[in-house]
Amino acid sequence: MTPMDATALLRAYDEQLRTDAETPSAVAVTMLGPLRLVEFAGGRGFVTYRDLGGSDAGQIERLVAAARTFFETGSSVAGVEWKTRGHDDAPGLHDALVAGGFVPEEPESIMLGETASLVADVPLPDGVTLRKVREEGEIRAMCAMQDRAFGEEVSEYHANAILRRIARDDGMELWIAEAGGEIVSAGRLEPVSGTDFAGLWGGATLEAWRGRGIYRALISARARSALALGRTLMHSDSTEYSRPILERSGLVKVSTTTPYLWRR
Repeated sequence: MTPMDATALLRAYDEQLRTDAETPSAVAVTMLGPLRLVEFAGGRGFVTYRDLGGSDAGQIERLVAAARTFFETGSSVAGVEWKTRGHDDAPGLHDALVAGGFVPEEPESIMLGETASLVADVPLPDGVTLRKVREEGEIRAMCAMQDRAFGEEVSEYHANAILRRIARDDGMELWIAEAGGEIVSAGRLEPVSGTDFAGLWGGATLEAWRGRGIYRALISARARSALALGRTLMHSDSTEYSRPILERSGLVKVSTTTPYLWRR
């Protein structure tokens, strides 16, 4: 079978993932023109869309204002992420979002590829093992490690969100690498129902354990699991730190995504 090129991968991403499949844990979804206004448990809002329907700058400005009004007056969310993609036709969107109180974060790379290309035999350092976790104590320890690895303050928010997802039993898998009883790296696999895709998310490794192949081994382990579930394509939004690792694993950068955040 001929490998898919970047154009075919991006087409599959737009057609399969930019639908309800993108937000499986939503508690409410409201359509506003082309926009999907999503509410999650825990007071988090999200805006996404397949495309903006050819809207011009004035129409986009009105969409942004209407979306903010919806969340500000018609919901109890504490904050909203508006997910933009660099390949969209969206004239004036950046200016409209900033004027509406949305603050841009750092862009990330949209990484796509065929699942089989990520499977490899990666040697692990002595004493390091990989496994899936589902128990609350292990999940809280995993989330605390990820907070530390990302340089953030350890909080209950991340762990509580993951535990809510586990309770929904939506197929998400949590993978860890541990050494001497300590979790040193971790990541999620999120099969997307009704699509060919699974997502690689939350990859993090403690600084002292980086550069030793552990993250690459976790990618391969999750890819094997995805193949067993029939998911032939993989996607991930990556920082500049993880992008080269994903590229070496077999994913390609097809576009960018920039989150814009609004807080009540």
